[in-house]
Amino acid sequence: MRGTTVAAIAVLAGAVGIGALMAVSPAVASTVSHPLAAITGNGPGDGPGDGTGYGRGGRGPNADPSATPGDGTRLRDGSGYGPGNGPGMRDGTCDCLTITADQGTLTEAQRSTVAAMAQEEKLAHDLYVAFAAKYDTNAFDRIANAESQHLTAVRALMDRYEITDPTAGQPDGTFSDSTVQATYDRLLAQGTAGEQQAFEVGRTVEQTDIDDLQQALEGLSAADVKQVYTHLLDASRRHLAAFDRWATR
Repeated sequence: MRGTTVAAIAVLAGAVGIGALMAVSPAVASTVSHPLAAITGNGPGDGPGDGTGYGRGGRGPNADPSATPGDGTRLRDGSGYGPGNGPGMRDGTCDCLTITADQGTLTEAQRSTVAAMAQEEKLAHDLYVAFAAKYDTNAFDRIANAESQHLTAVRALMDRYEITDPTAGQPDGTFSDSTVQATYDRLLAQGTAGEQQAFEVGRTVEQTDIDDLQQALEGLSAADVKQVYTHLLDASRRHLAAFDRWATR
């Protein structure tokens, strides 16, 4: 990303409690502001799956015919499909990615951003795992699985570019950076206050990921990193729509 300033981080952290995560990458600091965008989602109500959110509906045109209706996890092109027999996710939960683009060149700031993205993906995964254990909904389980796939993709980039992985060896809910740890703890407390609060945390996390990924793509020339970031950006948009749908049911 062009960067997230410490000042902007502080503003966002005070408002929503997650922007402080990017403080792990001081090398990417710039004058880019990071306001919290309005979170409205873009998922349709009911109908065929199109990868935009939760809802009731039949199997969409892009669904894998061999998949079990309603599980929303086996996708032909990541677009997902709605369930035929109950509420389910159309957020492209199976976010598996094989990096096919060529390796490029990264600046030091961009290398720091890759490591910061790993922290963001782990934070999202760990929060959703914790919420899945507390609340009786499929939302967090399935999106947590997607976040695990995202972290795997970012780790593949770190291997390619020989970037130290700040998440290596860290169990769920534990972070090597104290600022990220404090952010996780704050969001966990917010989300465990009630299911609706947990959905709001999910929306905040995904909106922040979207903002950070959009900034990260600016000025980026490495094709393989672009491929991963674009994949994560698309997935975060679907996750945001899914959480928006659940939060307003």
